[in-house]
Amino acid sequence: MPAPIFSLLLLLLDLYWWIVLASVVASWLVSFGVINGYNPAARSILRFLDALTEPVYRQVRRILPPMGGLDASPIIVFIGVWFLQQVVVWLADRYAI
Repeated sequence: MPAPIFSLLLLLLDLYWWIVLASVVASWLVSFGVINGYNPAARSILRFLDALTEPVYRQVRRILPPMGGLDASPIIVFIGVWFLQQVVVWLADRYAI
């Protein structure tokens, strides 16, 4: 059984993975006109998702070259979250108490 700190880290990384996924799906829905971005409720949800993901996306975009309108930063963030989860699991196995 991993220490509680490792479980908490895995939970937070999993939660952030779902937030990134929700952000990607929401951006697609806005782009295809399914969600009205001028609706106050939708706008507040979009702002919330943007506030949680944009700081990380911005750091990734600084490194990635522009790719002709394709934003690959969520893919890189997914890979980064997966990698961090693997590191946490490895550390939990290595330093199990």
